[in-house]
Amino acid sequence: MMTLTATATEKVQDFIQEHGVESEAGLRVAVLPGGCSGFQYGLNIEDEPESDDEILDIRGVKIFIDPFSAQYLDGVEIDYVTSVMGQGFTFSNPNASGGCGCGSSFTA
Repeated sequence: MMTLTATATEKVQDFIQEHGVESEAGLRVAVLPGGCSGFQYGLNIEDEPESDDEILDIRGVKIFIDPFSAQYLDGVEIDYVTSVMGQGFTFSNPNASGGCGCGSSFTA
């Protein structure tokens, strides 16, 4: 199962409120071909899930995951960090066999 830290949950809820979307809205978490290492993560606020999505409720946030992405997201923790270099979402994926310095690309 995928998890969101408390900080990531708060940021997602802020984004949903800022965009004034409907109550069915949620966070799409996707794994897409590309990036330095073969796959990259994608995050997007969407109004509703697709018909074949897996829908999770994590800390009150709806998460939409397509069937392709689901196989790569088991055990992933999403966090939101702020540092001297900037701020943003980070992914800790125990299933990744490699990655690159950008932190948003991985090999499975």
